Amino acid sequence: MTVSVSVKNLSHAYDGVPVLNNLSFTVDRGEIFIVIGPNGSGKTTLMKMIAGLIRPQTGDIAIDGKSIRKYRRKALARRIAFVPQQIPMDFPFVVEDMVLFGRSPHLGTFGLTSAEDVRHARQAMAFTEVTHLARRHLNQLSGGECQRVFIARAICQNPEIMVLDEPTASLDIAHQLRIMDMMEKMKQEKDITVIMVSHDVNLAAMYADTLMLIHRGEKIRVGSPAAVLTYNTLESVYGCPLLVDESPLDRLPRVTPVPGRYIRSDLVINCD
Repeated sequence: MTVSVSVKNLSHAYDGVPVLNNLSFTVDRGEIFIVIGPNGSGKTTLMKMIAGLIRPQTGDIAIDGKSIRKYRRKALARRIAFVPQQIPMDFPFVVEDMVLFGRSPHLGTFGLTSAEDVRHARQAMAFTEVTHLARRHLNQLSGGECQRVFIARAICQNPEIMVLDEPTASLDIAHQLRIMDMMEKMKQEKDITVIMVSHDVNLAAMYADTLMLIHRGEKIRVGSPAAVLTYNTLESVYGCPLLVDESPLDRLPRVTPVPGRYIRSDLVINCD
């Protein structure tokens, strides 16, 4: 497999407080790579660093074998698209214009859009199924619709790598599946490498080619969902009782949090 992203000895701190600590891993081209871990583990910082929004303090990130430090901003934006966790919905723009902003890295000196740019935008809207919302303002959309619009904008960049920070947060089950099916579709039809954060370990298990569990800025385990989502590993990181068994879907690991009222001294939670 060709390596798309290589992270080596990455460390970062805010006001002297470590957020990432000597993190190293690789992401293969065309895979769905999902990062999981408790709140405050450094996941959002990691996504922003891969997208080039935060400069590494220590260590390096290579995109297609080239240090991210050597890319010009526009050249990097042609390769990587970023979808943030908090989607702003108060921009005074209609959907089609917002999606068209994704063409910015490809525009010439005067920043004028062409018929080709409009074609890319309409293809992205069709792919994310938001064409019918083209003339609606962002503040008139639901959370799921707005999320798909910003994914359409990212697709409109025509990137090789898509970086998303919790794209399914605050969405209902149907919209979570719709977004994740879209990630799978991008991988299959566009050969886009997807790197994303998820707090839903079961959703991550169903879609990830590779999972990486991080805690307090450190890599705990990376590998297949079955290799990462084990009772011993998860309990030590999340610090709460969990039931880990096998889902009927492709024999995937299934994680169930166990409420305190179900815990008895004679009940063994470990089903790993």
